[in-house]
Amino acid sequence: MQITLIRHLPTEWNNKTWLQGRRDIEICPLSDEHRQGILENQKTLTIQSPFDIVLASSLVRTHQTAHLYGQQPETESLLDELDFGPFEGQPKKKLIDAIGTVWIEDPMSLSLGEDLVKLEDRIVQFLKKYRQYDNILVFGHGSWIRAISSYWKYGHINNMNKLTVANNECITLEFMTVS
Repeated sequence: MQITLIRHLPTEWNNKTWLQGRRDIEICPLSDEHRQGILENQKTLTIQSPFDIVLASSLVRTHQTAHLYGQQPETESLLDELDFGPFEGQPKKKLIDAIGTVWIEDPMSLSLGEDLVKLEDRIVQFLKKYRQYDNILVFGHGSWIRAISSYWKYGHINNMNKLTVANNECITLEFMTVS
């Protein structure tokens, strides 16, 4: 199974480095840089197409991004961003100051608005639910994409915060079929 993941385009909260989580924030007007990024990513998508299915989380910013790519995704709530609980709408620095190195070294021990163990469970559920597809395009979120990337590389999500995924970044992962 090949999964191509595109992180949503930036929102005003991304630009302020505020954690969005499950808040339904719209994307900012497109900059020339992001228009160019879409064009570059579309070259990759053209090479990898056709996709068996195109998915986006239940949050508007992923759907807005997909539409700018000319895609009409199906909604999949398993792709929703991590719930940051009381840290949503706050600068990311506030979360780091409150929990320290645990965010980087052992995020699965954390319970924010959602236990990070449950985030890993959602990734496993996603992989099982869509295992019959060979080629999937996903419009998603930073934490979710970092988590599935960590799961792909290490077999767990505990290294997710050692990875970075920029807004509008396109990543392709190859998974063995999940039973």
